[in-house]
Amino acid sequence: MNKDIIAGNWKKIQGKIQAQWGDLTDDDFKVAAGNAEYLTGRLQARYGWDRDRAEREVREFERTLDMNKH
Repeated sequence: MNKDIIAGNWKKIQGKIQAQWGDLTDDDFKVAAGNAEYLTGRLQARYGWDRDRAEREVREFERTLDMNKH
């Protein structure tokens, strides 16, 4: 997982993250503050996913960010 993509662009991508995973709360965003591992854990808790699925979702989201930069 490329933690730099999320951490480096946290302020810019919060809206995209919230649109992707609407069950995350404002408090989740405040605490996460760009930490991809925390985000993964919150996805597990909110959606009942196992760790592999949550990590896969975050990686796929990061790939969409990479594609949008070009």
